[in-house]
Amino acid sequence: MTATDRSLELINAAAQAAADKLAHDIIAYDVSDVLSITDAFLLASAPNDRQVKSIVDEIEERLNKDLGAKPVRREGDREARWVLLDYVDIVVHVQHSEERVFYALERLWKDCPQLELPADAEATRGKAQEYAQAQTADGGVGGELS
Repeated sequence: MTATDRSLELINAAAQAAADKLAHDIIAYDVSDVLSITDAFLLASAPNDRQVKSIVDEIEERLNKDLGAKPVRREGDREARWVLLDYVDIVVHVQHSEERVFYALERLWKDCPQLELPADAEATRGKAQEYAQAQTADGGVGGELS
């Protein structure tokens, strides 16, 4: 089984919305073969809580406005360190960069096929690493992200 056309449409719209709000390291996995509850996961991160919330709000607004999709569940709002949007067909994870490194969801889903995303979303790969290095070079707080 592979992700449905609707799931791919939602993933691409969510990925573009995240990229438009400068999310880092956007990646999507087709998890339809290993999970019966959803077709795909989208992962994205940001260096601070406010940007996490901004990305989540943009994804939610864009999917509702453009595709008529509303999440059935939204978790993690209060802390804005890891927000999950469950659209049934897809699940979106937007994490603070520190949580992204700590929980390493990519390792959990590495055996699942990656989904092709819009060019803007693909271009975000490695941005968390670049941001961390820039923060360290500028004397800000931030560490090496792996």
